[in-house]
Amino acid sequence: MIQDMFDPEFYMGVYETVNQNTKAHVLHFGKYRDVAECGPQQELDLNSPRNTTLERQTFYCVPVPGESTWVKEAYVNANQARVSPSTSYTPSRHKRSYEDDDDMDLQPNKQKDQHAGARQAGGVGGLQWCGEPKRLETEASTGQQLNSLNFSSPFDLNFPLPGEKGPACLVKVYEDWDCFKVNDILELYGILSVDPVLSILNNDERDASALLDPMECTDTAEEQRVHSPPASLVPRIHVILAQKLQHINPLLPACLNKEESKTFVSSFMSELSPVRAELLGFLTHALLGDSLAAEYLILHLISTVYTRRDVLPLGKFTVNLSGCPRNSTFTEHLYRIIQHLVPASFRLQMTIENMNHLKFIPHKDYTANRLVSGLLQLPSNTSLVIDETLLEQGQLDTPGVHNVTALSNLITWQKVDYDFSYHQMEFPCNINVLITSEGRSLLPADCQIHLQPQLIPPNMEEYMNSLLSAVLPSVLNKFRIYLTLLRFLEYSISDEITKAVEDDFVEMRKNDPQSITADDLHQLLVVARCLSLSAGQTTLSRERWLRAKQLESLRRTRLQQQKCVNGNEL
Repeated sequence: MIQDMFDPEFYMGVYETVNQNTKAHVLHFGKYRDVAECGPQQELDLNSPRNTTLERQTFYCVPVPGESTWVKEAYVNANQARVSPSTSYTPSRHKRSYEDDDDMDLQPNKQKDQHAGARQAGGVGGLQWCGEPKRLETEASTGQQLNSLNFSSPFDLNFPLPGEKGPACLVKVYEDWDCFKVNDILELYGILSVDPVLSILNNDERDASALLDPMECTDTAEEQRVHSPPASLVPRIHVILAQKLQHINPLLPACLNKEESKTFVSSFMSELSPVRAELLGFLTHALLGDSLAAEYLILHLISTVYTRRDVLPLGKFTVNLSGCPRNSTFTEHLYRIIQHLVPASFRLQMTIENMNHLKFIPHKDYTANRLVSGLLQLPSNTSLVIDETLLEQGQLDTPGVHNVTALSNLITWQKVDYDFSYHQMEFPCNINVLITSEGRSLLPADCQIHLQPQLIPPNMEEYMNSLLSAVLPSVLNKFRIYLTLLRFLEYSISDEITKAVEDDFVEMRKNDPQSITADDLHQLLVVARCLSLSAGQTTLSRERWLRAKQLESLRRTRLQQQKCVNGNEL
């Protein structure tokens, strides 16, 4: 995921070297490189009129936040099946001591060039230049200086979610970078650069730059530290091909709009009905026998913001599942079930301590010139489960209040206002929010469904584990395809049905004007939309409209009954 976009950088697209002995001039191609390659006895000619400076964009990318284990495993397995070791390339030794210099002439030319490329120093226009090769080579071979040179404190990889693992990387893009934006998920093909020389050079970059051009020293030490971390920690990828992904579900074609994907979609749609029935049964068990709550959970999981009208995001369906047992492990295990179904998710434990101390909103650090991530910097279609059952009495301080406001804005407007110190910058998002609570949630929700368990298992963990183990992997994969695919289906309402819905609304208002408002009608239409899509229908039928009304009636009746049982519930 693109976590931040750095300023464009200049690099030497074409540069000329001069052989010190023969005075022969050679032109080199600088694209897809961090280090300018010079052979033995060659020096970079900085004053050559044939040198060309070009521009590239750098993205700071992190692993997809909250990516589910099953997604990671599926991609790893697919890569292992596809990739076999190359037989045409023999890697040269990674380390070479000072004394090994005399052996260079005995090596093949290809390896000689590779060693020479790893010996460059200095910094010119995004590429490094040749100088003091032996000193740098020895420093690289010791390996110990790499940690002490640049980083007195651990380097913050800037992952949005706590506990995330995986490599961050600097992605260098050479063309069409305008079509990408922060929080996009990319699939990249490119050239990996982990040259150890980069780590050494960046320590003395200000000194090296000062020798070349005083204007090169404008970056602060902190900015250089963040923008040029050691390649061993943050590798560089020089992009040959990049595409923005619609989704990260490895069980589906990457782009569902293409012709070749239509066969896959149509064949899956033909067996949709039994998959939905099995998923409903599975979620009913997960929700302790409550089939109505399971219906609403399916609608929630396939909901998505399909368009925006002015500032209003259409299609969002935030569900508040109230009636969850307080301080029990139910919500934790329900989240585990959801993790097994969706490609990316995160459970936010809404305790006073978390709300007061966690960073929700990304903010701009002007000293380091970077965007410092927060919990709410998430890619589209992430499932965010907010566990309110852990909320205890206590005082929210100012950051806590700001965090609650940020969650409310995310739910209501599907946007996060990033903090740029002098102003707020609005970043639209598409995050599915499920709130689990004991009573009605403190946060806004499109729909509240009160859980009515039909059974209370003596051991919740054992019950949920047996539920998961009882599902065949092939069936679980069908659930995963179902929930991802239905989000991308086109949906419409015919003029005839629109007229029927309008007449229905007028009729309902005639009987009791207080019973239904314009907001209630909007929610009915969202429920009807998700209900139609859940059955594989891309247009609203009269039957689905009546079923949506029936579901909403059952949900409201249940809430009224709860209100009567516990007067302060609503």
